[in-house]
Amino acid sequence: MPRLKPIQALGHITRLAVALLILTTCAVGPDYRKPPVEDITPADWRWKIAEPRDTISRGEWWTVFGDPVLAALEASAVAANQDLRAAVARVDEARSAARIDRSEFFPEISLDPSVKRERTSGHMPTPIPIPIPASHVNTYSVPFDLSYEVDVWGRVRRSFEAAQAQAEASVSDYWSVLLTLTADVAANYFHVRALDAEIAVLQQTIQSREEMVRVLEGRFLAGAVPEIDVARARTELAGARADLADARRRRAETLHALALLCGKPAGDFELAERPLAGSPPEVPPGLPSSLLERRPDIARAERTLAAQNARIGVAKAAYFPVIRLTGQAGYLSAEVNELFADSTRVWSVSPGLSLPIFTGGRTQAQVRQAEAVFQESVAAYRQTILTAFKEVEDSLAQVVLRGEESVAQSEAVAAAQRSVELARARYEAGNGSYLDLLDADRTRLQQERKLAQATGLRFEAAVHLIKALGGGWEGGT
Repeated sequence: MPRLKPIQALGHITRLAVALLILTTCAVGPDYRKPPVEDITPADWRWKIAEPRDTISRGEWWTVFGDPVLAALEASAVAANQDLRAAVARVDEARSAARIDRSEFFPEISLDPSVKRERTSGHMPTPIPIPIPASHVNTYSVPFDLSYEVDVWGRVRRSFEAAQAQAEASVSDYWSVLLTLTADVAANYFHVRALDAEIAVLQQTIQSREEMVRVLEGRFLAGAVPEIDVARARTELAGARADLADARRRRAETLHALALLCGKPAGDFELAERPLAGSPPEVPPGLPSSLLERRPDIARAERTLAAQNARIGVAKAAYFPVIRLTGQAGYLSAEVNELFADSTRVWSVSPGLSLPIFTGGRTQAQVRQAEAVFQESVAAYRQTILTAFKEVEDSLAQVVLRGEESVAQSEAVAAAQRSVELARARYEAGNGSYLDLLDADRTRLQQERKLAQATGLRFEAAVHLIKALGGGWEGGT
């Protein structure tokens, strides 16, 4: 019978392991099926069984606003935001964990060479009454060790299936962080621009009130108006200055938040003041529910559900015996110069079986735990879909009603400005009191500030809708 070389023996062992792997085609535990969601879908939305499409490129959705400053801020945030970098690292971590589970598909082979020199006793116990003198013994060993679990019941396959789904969930987490980041940058940017508009209104009001104070002071010195008119004018001027300081404070805080999102020091971050104007992009009618499949939170919930389903199989595999194949092949010699001679070759194969007989109900409890976690994930998945519909409906309502609010507020501003003109004309003609003029001007300032705020909220509502749809409304079917 021909003698096998160590590498040949190891190859036979490996081929035996692979053959066993091929033969093991069953896997305990339920195969994954996506749960139905038709019962929680609004009647006016077209929905099908979820097929997560969160990896579809949304492009630079912020370009629909046509603002180059916003585009530059978004690019800066994507390049330098620390939370986004951490999300990228978590994706690498999850993928590495999946590769660790995948490694169990293959035999583990190691090379463990060793050298040992020992002295034996000259008075060793022996059944033969012949003295054995002390001696020195050298042992040179170059073994290849193999260990492999034969995945008969699919424990390894289910573990890898779970790890792979979890890695895909981590990718969805990355897209979620990216979408939240870019939406927060846009929302904060438009908030800054709305504050710029509010600041511009206050600055114009301060200029007009400073002029009014100078005029009234001159008339008071001439005895044409009472001092109370001058005091009221100074009060309104000081109030406008206080409002301006508060608006600048809020702008500075929003800028600092924007700097943090862009990964820049708050003290070095600044934007030139530019009042917000115009209207946000129009939302196309009849948005399909397939757009929601791009939402990374829905994709993450669905992938987590798949992972938990696979873990049921991992738990059920503990009911069955574990078959492990171990082997060794290599060279063993007392002389280093004969270490690789034909006569020093050694090898062994040792299959083993571990059969659970009594675990005190632990395995059953682990299976029930895995099944309960899966049912929890089903509920979380369905709740995520319900939340998605709710957020889209909220955002659509905001877009529509904020638009109506802006139109009505523009009319209020025009009426308030006309009231100021009429009150000033009556006061200068001596037919009205200065208090009427102050009330009209105060109302005008209030309405103009509310218009600036409403315009900003209208743009922010468009951003919220884009975020709720997973990154825009293009690409739906």
